[in-house]
Amino acid sequence: MDVTLLLGGLLLAGTAGLARRAHRRARRAEAEAAGLRLALDAERRAAHRDPLTGLPNRRAFQRLGADLVADRHRPAMAAVVVDLDDFPRINDEYGHAAGDAVLRTVARRLADYAGDDLVARLDGDEFAALLTGAAIDVARGCPATRLSTVLSTPIPLGGPIPAPGTADGAFVTVTASIGLAPVPPGASLAEALARADRERCDARGVRCREPQAAPAHRPPDTASPGLPRQPAELARSKAGGS
Repeated sequence: MDVTLLLGGLLLAGTAGLARRAHRRARRAEAEAAGLRLALDAERRAAHRDPLTGLPNRRAFQRLGADLVADRHRPAMAAVVVDLDDFPRINDEYGHAAGDAVLRTVARRLADYAGDDLVARLDGDEFAALLTGAAIDVARGCPATRLSTVLSTPIPLGGPIPAPGTADGAFVTVTASIGLAPVPPGASLAEALARADRERCDARGVRCREPQAAPAHRPPDTASPGLPRQPAELARSKAGGS
């Protein structure tokens, strides 16, 4: 056999083998890069999600909420803050697993009430939302009262968690202090939340009220400089006690 032909065949075979190995290495590198991108995307999403409830966290709410409030073409909007009343008692009496179950249920109910609107868990037992449309339509009733009713439905804790003094599975009823205030054009997210938070503080023990016009000579609101005056709050409510 011609030595030249033999050497040429061996060279071709070796080249083909190198090409196949290079191709396999390239495919492995592509797969690793794709996996890394997926992992990074998941990490970014996780960084903006509350791991317990699945709602956006404070960071995501501030970013998304600022864009929503600043949109000049947005519909009428209200900022809402929700603070569960005496939540540490649930952890103390039923345990932290029960407390987690309550937070998940409250988060789901808030999200269902808000529909496509933005809802977030800010911290602990504090939630916030930017609501539009039917969720804040006073023709359907006081929005804060409607939301209070949704949240105050008894929550089953599930499993063999006994209620104090009973042998049955536990149900707990949570109430919440809810602050709801309209977001006027030109207001920042921080201003909107601050106003809703003031309404929440005022709402403790105060019955829901229909919107009413501001006094003719009402002094300027020094707490929110530059914030256009609006009609009085849409509603004030102590959850479960309206």
